[in-house]
Amino acid sequence: MPIHYTIDHKARTVDAKFDGNLVLKDVEDFTDAVVGAGALPYRKLIDGRTATGTYTDADVMALGARLSAYATMGKRGALALVPASAKYVELADRLLNLGKDGRPAKAFLSIDDARKWLAAQPED
Repeated sequence: MPIHYTIDHKARTVDAKFDGNLVLKDVEDFTDAVVGAGALPYRKLIDGRTATGTYTDADVMALGARLSAYATMGKRGALALVPASAKYVELADRLLNLGKDGRPAKAFLSIDDARKWLAAQPED
């Protein structure tokens, strides 16, 4: 699986590393695992600096709809996303805007900036 993650229930965080070529199913499986573990309200860091993938508009809309549906399940924690390069920031921002629904979510080019921002976000 090209997504490796740690859910820390004590710290209430999810730290994920997206690696290699991802498809929509990989991301859906990851989000389902986070929900299944009860980690939806946790702060999440997604490090996609070594990930690649090609997503159609339909894929982005489907994932955005899934993320929006999660908003109906309760409070969701802040999300920091670090894409592989600047050329993917627009895609990351588009996805974050589709699924944001009242939670702090932001794309970064620096993992350090993402961690700093995420640490400053309020916990559940």
